[in-house]
Amino acid sequence: MVADSPVPVVRQLRLVVEAADYEAAVAFYRDALGLPEEAAFSGDGDAQVMILEAGRATLEIANPAQKRMIDEVEVGRQVAPRIRVAFEVDDAEATTTRLVAAGASEIAPPTRTPWQSLNSRLDAPADLQITVFEELRTPDERAGTDGFGRDGDR
Repeated sequence: MVADSPVPVVRQLRLVVEAADYEAAVAFYRDALGLPEEAAFSGDGDAQVMILEAGRATLEIANPAQKRMIDEVEVGRQVAPRIRVAFEVDDAEATTTRLVAAGASEIAPPTRTPWQSLNSRLDAPADLQITVFEELRTPDERAGTDGFGRDGDR
């Protein structure tokens, strides 16, 4: 908790994903995508879990209209399940190529969005649909845009 505040402070966001093919999911997310291993544990009955570091975490809450708009921009049609995971990378094209070679299925190739990022959409191990995105503007440039970059595209 923050001093003098009754509101609890969240310290970390963890997305827990069940993967029927645990080894393939680890190879994809740790080795191909490059998420560093933070910890791994095993238990009775062949129980296994690996915690992978994914940098800064955010929780993006979107209403149905926003979800449809993102699908339209990134893919051209409605494809996303209720939950989709997005990873910011330095090179969306190279990462997409690497992830497809590692077993992902490309839904849509890297596409420039109205909010000036390069986004690809993939079906990935552990039954996740993921977006790989590369920011095409600096944080200072992004701070100067209204909404999703449509108003003036500064």
